[in-house]
Amino acid sequence: MNSYKALNKQTFTFGKYSIAPIRKEDRYEIMKWRNEQIYHLRQSQPLTKASQDEYFENIVSELFTQENPAQILFSFLENDICIGYGGLVHINWIDRNAEISFIMNTKLEKGNFKFHWSNFLKLIEELAFEELNFHKLYVYAFDLRQQLYTTLESNGFFKDAVLKEHCLFNNEFIDVVIHSKLNS
Repeated sequence: MNSYKALNKQTFTFGKYSIAPIRKEDRYEIMKWRNEQIYHLRQSQPLTKASQDEYFENIVSELFTQENPAQILFSFLENDICIGYGGLVHINWIDRNAEISFIMNTKLEKGNFKFHWSNFLKLIEELAFEELNFHKLYVYAFDLRQQLYTTLESNGFFKDAVLKEHCLFNNEFIDVVIHSKLNS
């Protein structure tokens, strides 16, 4: 298993769920989910096996050795089976804040969206607030998935900002909604 130089603790567990440093073996499932959910991601074109391999070899592999990486990515596991991935991205080590990124197996979204998002948030907050002593976490989301906002708010996040007509989606400008949580 890879480990992040920036972290003392590598794996975080809650019941049968855990996050572990992103596993290379999960890369093609992650690619599949990202391509299926491209509509709500900041991804301009579908990923290929070649582009995913290149990303893992040239970007992800470097994150493990950096003292202050720009992102810390995890495989989200249920009984050691990858059902999602995410982590902290756009990390600001000086101001101690980061954006949360997370997607799950597309098949789990319909019936288990809130459940899996809530479990992931619990784990990523332990990492960010307890392990790294960050001050603030936030989620930047295109205004497309209302269930995300209710899920975040039920987990203690507050609507921090709305960026009006910030992104072009299907030839229409849409808002970006940012929800945040402070380390209490």
